[in-house]
Amino acid sequence: MNKVVRRLSAISFIALISAMPAQAQIYSAQDMEVLTIRGPSESGSFLAGQLALYELSTSEAARFLDDAARGDWDNPVLVARALEAEAANGNIEDAAIVAEHVKDLDVTSELAHMVLATQALKEQRYGAVTDNIQAISQQTFTGLTANIVGAWALVGQGKLDEAQKSLDRLNELGLEQFLLFHRALMADVAGDETTAIDYFRQAFEAGPQIPRYVEGYARSLATAGRTQEALDVIGRYEASGLRHAVIDRIKEQIEAGQPLDKIAADPQAGVAEMYHAIAIELARDRRADTAVIYLRLALYLKPNAELIALDLAQMFEEAGRHEAANAIYDGVPGESPLHGTAVVRAASNLNAMGNKDAAIARLQSVAESEPDNLDALAALGDLLRSSERYDESIAAYSEVIDQIDQNRPSNWFYYYLRAIAYERSKQWPLAEADFLKSLELSPDQPRVLNYLGYSWVDMGMNLERALGMIERAVAAQPNNGSIVDSLGWAYYRLERYEEAVAVLEQAVRIEPQSAEINDHLGDAYWQVGRKREARFQWNIASYVDEEAGLIKARASEKLLKGLTEEIKNESASLN
Repeated sequence: MNKVVRRLSAISFIALISAMPAQAQIYSAQDMEVLTIRGPSESGSFLAGQLALYELSTSEAARFLDDAARGDWDNPVLVARALEAEAANGNIEDAAIVAEHVKDLDVTSELAHMVLATQALKEQRYGAVTDNIQAISQQTFTGLTANIVGAWALVGQGKLDEAQKSLDRLNELGLEQFLLFHRALMADVAGDETTAIDYFRQAFEAGPQIPRYVEGYARSLATAGRTQEALDVIGRYEASGLRHAVIDRIKEQIEAGQPLDKIAADPQAGVAEMYHAIAIELARDRRADTAVIYLRLALYLKPNAELIALDLAQMFEEAGRHEAANAIYDGVPGESPLHGTAVVRAASNLNAMGNKDAAIARLQSVAESEPDNLDALAALGDLLRSSERYDESIAAYSEVIDQIDQNRPSNWFYYYLRAIAYERSKQWPLAEADFLKSLELSPDQPRVLNYLGYSWVDMGMNLERALGMIERAVAAQPNNGSIVDSLGWAYYRLERYEEAVAVLEQAVRIEPQSAEINDHLGDAYWQVGRKREARFQWNIASYVDEEAGLIKARASEKLLKGLTEEIKNESASLN
């Protein structure tokens, strides 16, 4: 509980970079004793359902575990697992029926009470919400969640002051920032505009780079007629080099003088926001099966919440459930600000399933029908670049750049992408110009500093400036093995071999399975006379190389001949 609670005080609402695999269910000896007396049908269904739930194949899990439970409806273990599977599959009404039976069996189940409290909240039976959450231990993570649900039930009853006071006892857990956001949402739902703006402001000041906080504060200011202040809030977010499709849409609406909806229009939507936030932290804590349940509960309360749906899809995607993910992505409507993200992720899934041509074709189709869909165009550029179709890639990136505000800091990324395509296609002057434009827009981007600095070093240009840029990149991302490797290789190219060894050893500790880093370290060892260690590193590089065997071939030649001047020159040209 503690790790998740600590992170909630600075929670982010952007889509997940990556979802974690679900934990295997741990059973007590008593549970296993109950299971061993089941017949083969129930046991087989139970085991199949557990495996399916572990792999986030939620429809299969629900089917198998429901079969197991129906075969022995009074078995508390089987019924409790069926409840989990039904909730994970989004069958919340069915889960509520199972939850009632769990209560009849007098089984202690926090999930059963949470499901029933959520159902009661959706139906505006606020007294029933309170009854169910009171049955949950206040010392658990679920108890913390239940406290916030209870506060929202008070808002539903028109008791805003009581709701705010009920959150006070959670402050000691270090959740002030997270609670500030929910206090703001509660005041907003209750119509207390002044209090809502103040809480949104405090949340934003505590987390100015968290999109949901930016959105909440900007929406509340704009709704109050404080248009310029709202735009200033968004401008502060953009000045940090960040971009989010929802923030882009809100900015357009504010500038156009259009009315804005609230993030949470009612207590149901407010609890959905909370479940969403909890799910993100559970996923980071490697509890994907439970995270999926919270996302399903959130969507039950707020069915059209596309941001939540996309996070659920991404969890399926990261679990290898690409078709399930695409079913969600394909359902995002074209008018949604997240439509472009959904199109890109769906294409990425096709690519992950081994169908890059289909992914490219889908993005090309979207680019033709929606020429202003910048996310799709940029993703098309990425796939074309990875296919070494550099001219087409450059054309796609150029279409994006022609449509953007070319002085907006958050647009640095498009120039960076096009610069890579130019560099790969041997058009260095154009690549260099785009790298420099990218840094002009956002001077502290580690990837740009690293790429341009390394390229200059490799060509023997602007050496002092280049080295300084790479050092800044390492300072920004000291645990990025590739960037640390760049610094070590820069020292190597500058013939500062002792320094190269020290830095490359650090890079290998960060990414021990990188063929390129091991190969670089071997070269550096050779140059300082540590030839046995050089051969050891080249052996590792050869063993772990999985990309076209280029490094393996290079390392094999060095193992045979040593680092001759000819091989050294060839190695430098390849890097």
